[in-house]
Amino acid sequence: MSTIYLLRHGETVWNTLGRFQGQKDSPLTRHGIEQADRVACILRDELSSGTRLFGLRVSPLGRTRETASRVQRLLPLHGIEDSLLMEVTTGCWDGMTKFEIDAEYPGHLEGSDAFDWYFRSPDGESFDDACRRARTWLADIDRPTIAISHGLFGRLIRGVYAGLSQREMLELPVPQDGIYRLGDGAIRFIDGICRDAVPNAM
Repeated sequence: MSTIYLLRHGETVWNTLGRFQGQKDSPLTRHGIEQADRVACILRDELSSGTRLFGLRVSPLGRTRETASRVQRLLPLHGIEDSLLMEVTTGCWDGMTKFEIDAEYPGHLEGSDAFDWYFRSPDGESFDDACRRARTWLADIDRPTIAISHGLFGRLIRGVYAGLSQREMLELPVPQDGIYRLGDGAIRFIDGICRDAVPNAM
């Protein structure tokens, strides 16, 4: 399989409010823009002169497209929107906090924890369906690729790639200020220091 650099979008307003966005959206915060700029800088330094070999695939949701636009300020990449990279949806729970879900759908979160509650929704995407989507996406990669996706779906991509169990997948970290490199059967987190600052951050 070709090398993949997997990014998560920067921090959003709903991230700060504890709302699970799913396939709804909210804009990047100032901090989220700074994170996207930092990741762009790390990626530029990591790829050096090999950028032209890579394709860029982006979830069509606003927060990932906004992150992609920050990356494209430093890297001359043509982005392609890829619906397979969209975040897992919790259906009618998208945009809600766990407190709101518990109040409006009593009992649905009983016995769940911080990692598995996403799949308790009455009309959301199932774990198996989301994993099938991740496998389909991975199987479709035929060239070195930079992918900008989301927290939960990024976990599943890495988990499927590494052959992890459901629990292991859901407990994976989901940083917004670094990059995961998937290649040669291994996954490496890249959290470097930019050689120089990104001008005109806003």
